[in-house]
Amino acid sequence: MNLLVTGAAGFIGSRYVHHLLEAARAGGEPAPVITVLDKLTYAGILGNVPDDPAVTFVRGDIADAPLVDSLMAEADQVVHFAAETHVDRSITSPGTFVRTNVLGTQVLLDAALRHGVGPFVHVSTDEVYGSIEHGSWPEHQPLCPNSPYSASKASSDLLALSYHRTHGLDVRVTRCSNNYGPHQFPEKIVPLFVTNLLDGLRVPLYGDGLNVREWLHVDDHCLGLDLVRTQGRPGEVYHIGGGTELTNRDLTDLLLDAFGVGWDVVDPVADRKGHDRRYALDCTKAGDELGYRPRRDFAEGVARTIDWYRDNRAWWGPLKKRPAGPAAPREAAAP
Repeated sequence: MNLLVTGAAGFIGSRYVHHLLEAARAGGEPAPVITVLDKLTYAGILGNVPDDPAVTFVRGDIADAPLVDSLMAEADQVVHFAAETHVDRSITSPGTFVRTNVLGTQVLLDAALRHGVGPFVHVSTDEVYGSIEHGSWPEHQPLCPNSPYSASKASSDLLALSYHRTHGLDVRVTRCSNNYGPHQFPEKIVPLFVTNLLDGLRVPLYGDGLNVREWLHVDDHCLGLDLVRTQGRPGEVYHIGGGTELTNRDLTDLLLDAFGVGWDVVDPVADRKGHDRRYALDCTKAGDELGYRPRRDFAEGVARTIDWYRDNRAWWGPLKKRPAGPAAPREAAAP
């Protein structure tokens, strides 16, 4: 099997490629032939991509139609991670998010349709639903995005599903809750706070800190994604959640305790524009149909994540100095 994985120099995509290789070899099976397509934006790290004979890395843009067509011609299946994802950046630079998340997805879908490639797993987010006060969203919940980022992802979700309904393309959409774990770029809350605290720096907390998020270890996400790829149904949406809900204050408290420091190192900052109050996914469908269950205990997962950042300063230290501009050169990608 030849698998095209977009955006796999990033946090979740790279871990997914590692997951595929580890699972194949643990089962005594040949590894899939994997092509990684990644633009290496500021958050793309070449050292995240496994150095393995089963993996070929191609540096390029998912919106580059000739390049995508040439890679899709050799592919049997696609797992599509490539996206601009940081909400704050989408507020100041929405055009970049529309180009990558919407136009780039359309280019991939066109090429997959042309070459008869499928399944096409489109990786999305719980943020497309907006905010929910009580309960949790089922997969048929109408989309109501509140940021340019989530609006661009909602648009790409609908576009992907339209290719199934219009053309019969085997598209499967996943929506996940907040991921955490090793190799996450230090602009997200967990690695930002952990690396700041490791450096003896202060940490910023938006608004009153009572925004609620559901947390999912990246390894559980990868497990769920592969269940969708191998057992999911064409044209369906599947939720992949972690089951642990925390306010941002609760999460901050947990991280401060891990470092033995108090709230005097926390700087309250003005709330983000359009900041959603609460996300929560109902994962009954993925559980009943695919047998998905998160395996990682949250407290243990966070403790191991902190240990990883403590032991891997050489990986994250240069990233905190990296400008958020054009793609960084290979030399900046620490292993």
